[in-house]
Amino acid sequence: MAKKIIVIGSGAAGMTAASTARSKDPECDITVFTQDEDVAYSPCAIPWGIEGKSKWTEIVMHEPEFYKKERGIKVLTKTTVESVDDAAKTVTANGKAYTYDSLIIATGGKVFIPPIEGTGLNNVFIVRTVRDGKNIQETLKTAKSVVIGGAGVIGLELAVSLRNMGKDVVVIEMMNQVIPRIADKDMADNIQAHLEEMGIKFVMRSPIQSVNGTDKVESVTADGKTYPCDIMIFATGVRANLDIPKALGFDIGQLGALIVSPTLQPYKRGRLVPDIYVAGDLVQCESAIMNGATMSQLGSTAVKQGAIAGNNAVCGEKRIFGPVASPWVSFIGEKQIAGTGLSQGLASWYGIDVVEGKAVGLTRARYYPGGKELIVKVLAEKKSHRIIGAQIIAGEEATGRIDWLTSAAINGTTAEDFLIRSENAYCPPTSMVKDVVISAVEDLCRNLAQ
Repeated sequence: MAKKIIVIGSGAAGMTAASTARSKDPECDITVFTQDEDVAYSPCAIPWGIEGKSKWTEIVMHEPEFYKKERGIKVLTKTTVESVDDAAKTVTANGKAYTYDSLIIATGGKVFIPPIEGTGLNNVFIVRTVRDGKNIQETLKTAKSVVIGGAGVIGLELAVSLRNMGKDVVVIEMMNQVIPRIADKDMADNIQAHLEEMGIKFVMRSPIQSVNGTDKVESVTADGKTYPCDIMIFATGVRANLDIPKALGFDIGQLGALIVSPTLQPYKRGRLVPDIYVAGDLVQCESAIMNGATMSQLGSTAVKQGAIAGNNAVCGEKRIFGPVASPWVSFIGEKQIAGTGLSQGLASWYGIDVVEGKAVGLTRARYYPGGKELIVKVLAEKKSHRIIGAQIIAGEEATGRIDWLTSAAINGTTAEDFLIRSENAYCPPTSMVKDVVISAVEDLCRNLAQ
């Protein structure tokens, strides 16, 4: 009899898991349950969909019919999983029980909404699904002013898209910088200044206290001041969606996500749970930089975990998910910002003394037209001189450089060894003869020697 695989969740992790399981076992029976009406899309693209830069039909890679016809995977949309019985190995969805041999839980995350008044008013939105994006896009037709709660990457990308649409945009952030936690303040301030030049207003160090209005939102109050708006959008971060794992009694880690084995299996009271695998935003990872827990709620991480979970659900030979450095990149306005490993704030959380190196240059040779400013910052542990993190702001080509530094951090490379072993390809249209990354590490070595 064909093996039965059930996947809960249709995001990057869930659909990758289902497709991987199919590639490993052409005969198994695969069913995906999702509350969403769309599958196989990246939430990162939603701001561009709202702006109209990308079409919704382009953002959604495949419809459920594609998976049924081309891959033999049943995708049940708008379907709520009410319960899971891991002893009986059944999933109950929309009142019907389904049996499984292996279960993959990829329920992702939930946008955190602060417990304040007015969040249920009309024209108050979150940004998580394509439907959210379409609803915002429709409401924007009659709206002029928008307040965005949260100055993380998604919040800033939204702010740019809405400003490009001619809207008045105010971003309210409770911390003292944009992109908190994963970016250092000096780098974040550069991005904030760039967006302020575009006409986006920022209110910092101001927790949102209430959303105000009668039927629909009329204003937002933060730190005692009121900001009028036609639309309010919460982009206040994502928390692991633990509804099903908590109901099953699975062990939760100190970061509020699931503790998993290297094979991506959960634990219950310290014992490995058989035949269940998890992937995506609900998973607590191990840091590749320092011993300890970290979160990696990135699409690239979700795809990697989904592939491993899908493989392990059908194969006797188990694949392993290793520690992560979580490199990230975002295009905000006309600038790219990227990071990897630990920021100064995260290093402080781990109790690490940090030394930094920084350099400013161009993305191309100075005489070649079109070069853009490139700022590279590299962090090292003071005691060991190991590179533990980096951040880049660039007009172009940030991704390759942050990937370069990610490899150095994962491999435990010291700043001095980086200079000995690293080389950069040179061509005037693509880099300076000595890349700014190397100049930043040179500055780091000077600072470490003091």
